[in-house]
Amino acid sequence: MILPMSVWRHIRPIILLPFMATVVVPGLIVWTDGIVFHQYGLIFSPQAGWVFRGAGIIALCLGLALFVGTVRAFAMIGKGTLGPWDPPQRLVIAGAYRHCRHPMISGVTFVLIGEALVTASPPLLVWLSFFLMANMLYLPLVEEPQLVRRFGAEYEEYRRHVPPIWPDPIPWAPDSKEQHDEPT
Repeated sequence: MILPMSVWRHIRPIILLPFMATVVVPGLIVWTDGIVFHQYGLIFSPQAGWVFRGAGIIALCLGLALFVGTVRAFAMIGKGTLGPWDPPQRLVIAGAYRHCRHPMISGVTFVLIGEALVTASPPLLVWLSFFLMANMLYLPLVEEPQLVRRFGAEYEEYRRHVPPIWPDPIPWAPDSKEQHDEPT
């Protein structure tokens, strides 16, 4: 079955970006390191092992939900993809984007945390740290200035009210200025 070009438009950046960060690199780390739960002194009691694995599965599910929601919002609302070479044409301020500016990065972070907990792999936590550091540099230095150029004052307003990666539990509503503004 041959997929239509519109589907490939979305699959390519998924494979090149989050799939590489959450499947290929962690797979290589685990494959080269081996999943040996006692290798790093992480010998869990059966109960603790299940707690960590359960927390990991919850983190994985949350990360995947954020991923699906952001890809869908980019396609349906923004009319673009998550790839920087084919970005959304409209600013997306819906769903998870009302809680944080970069929920795709949050989603990948949750997936990586989940993978590290499920496999009890400290090297995956090192990869997570590298991933977060790289994005903490890339987002404000490269991506956000591009967003300011593309969307202007609308993005500046959004950026003033919504945190970058760690979600605000109260969603920002662009029409409701009193929600997060300082009292005047």
